[in-house]
Amino acid sequence: MVSIIDNRPGPKVPNPFNMAEHVLRASTLRHPDKTALQIVRPTGAERWSYARLLSAVQGCAAGLVKLGLAPGDRILMRLGNQVEFPILFLGALAAGMVPIATSSQLTKAEITPMANRVSPKLIVVADGISLPDHPAPVISDLEIRAMERLEPAEFHQGDPDRPGYIIFTSGTSGTPMAVVHAHRAILARQMMHQGWEGLGESDRLLHAGAFNWTYTLGTGLMDPWTVGATALIPGAGVDPGQLPLLLKRFDATIFAAAPGVYRQMLKAQLPALPRLRHGLSAGEKMSDETRTAWQAATETPICEALGMSEVSTFISAAPDRPAPAGSTGFPQPGRRIAALDDAFNPVPWGEAGQLAVDRTDAGLMLGYLDAPQTTADRFHGEWFLTGDTVSISEQGAVTYLGRSDDQMNAGGYRVSPAEVEAAMAKCPGVTEAAVAEVEVKPRVTIIVCFYTGPDVVDEESLKAHAAAHLARYKQPRAFKRLDALPRNGNSKLNRRALRQMGLESSVP
Repeated sequence: MVSIIDNRPGPKVPNPFNMAEHVLRASTLRHPDKTALQIVRPTGAERWSYARLLSAVQGCAAGLVKLGLAPGDRILMRLGNQVEFPILFLGALAAGMVPIATSSQLTKAEITPMANRVSPKLIVVADGISLPDHPAPVISDLEIRAMERLEPAEFHQGDPDRPGYIIFTSGTSGTPMAVVHAHRAILARQMMHQGWEGLGESDRLLHAGAFNWTYTLGTGLMDPWTVGATALIPGAGVDPGQLPLLLKRFDATIFAAAPGVYRQMLKAQLPALPRLRHGLSAGEKMSDETRTAWQAATETPICEALGMSEVSTFISAAPDRPAPAGSTGFPQPGRRIAALDDAFNPVPWGEAGQLAVDRTDAGLMLGYLDAPQTTADRFHGEWFLTGDTVSISEQGAVTYLGRSDDQMNAGGYRVSPAEVEAAMAKCPGVTEAAVAEVEVKPRVTIIVCFYTGPDVVDEESLKAHAAAHLARYKQPRAFKRLDALPRNGNSKLNRRALRQMGLESSVP
């Protein structure tokens, strides 16, 4: 038997369709006065009911039309964790326009080429956030809030496959790509509500990420609103050390964050969290040490998920279906996946292969903006190629082995960074470990282990630990202590930066 899992059928896709209407209309009709959103801080919270949120979104749609924008026009969002972000995002979708979510941390030098790539007709900015060098007109977040008072616009209806929104890949291994998603992408998230999140309308879900990240946009905002739950989002300036207090004070039942945030929170004394049922993790693989420490401190499990900007999360553990030890979880209901060899044929159960998703998946991107060849390169026959290397057990559990483009080559052997990092993280004196293949002279590369810890660890001790836990060809040949591992704005490990550090260091 070969590694193909078919859990279809997926969700039905209505036509015509509008994503913003799907997210807010039904929940508002059921619970108009219920709290949809709280932006929480240690000093209090800003609360928005479903009725007010829907009114603001439709008012924003009317305001954008009044500015002369038309369906299909692109709007570049330069906003932080503030209520104007979801109002503009859903307001643009409601009007048939295409919002482009970007990180508020990007500098002018970083956002300018991105803006030039997407050619926005409008840019919306908050104070203190960098603007691109671009000729599009600019309005402030205050002008978006003022649109709340306008007569609500009707939802623009159309083909569910028309462009809905654009997000950028993290760019950890190169130039960020503009990913175009259709309005129908929201329907694929129905498969996550029970296949990963365990989410119902009585829940209060606190997400620790930035609004621009698809993990936050989906799991932190769109999913709670679709089912009628309450979204709790930390306000600007809230640091990980304050999150335990917010979880307790605002009665969070589900917590979502990247593994790095869990690690930082565990450094503090966690209070009793009697309302918390479970945590959600995505963005990178969580270490066994972090998972075990969290479960011991909170008596709650963590459900991990694997996904990407191009298709969101589609492999996951769930509260009622935990992942077997060492694996990420299972394909969600409605998904069809496979592990493929270099000839794009499914590999046998248990063997390593490239993770592929059925190209008809409702959550799959339309493509990379103005990059037809790059888009075509990600497809082969019936499959979308993720670039992730996994193995799939006969029981259907998926074990993540690393990014295909992060795979290291040691003497002709392919080595998974995740495997080496898991081993080195257990070395005494090492807090976190990350590895990369570094070129030390022309056409000569070695595996370098970068680590954090209170002090420099004796190199012989590191080598001895590696020898005791890893095959010879997997062992790092050099080690370098850092004050902190490089991460992007979404707390993902930046391997490209690691490789650059290695090139700039005096590695032998």
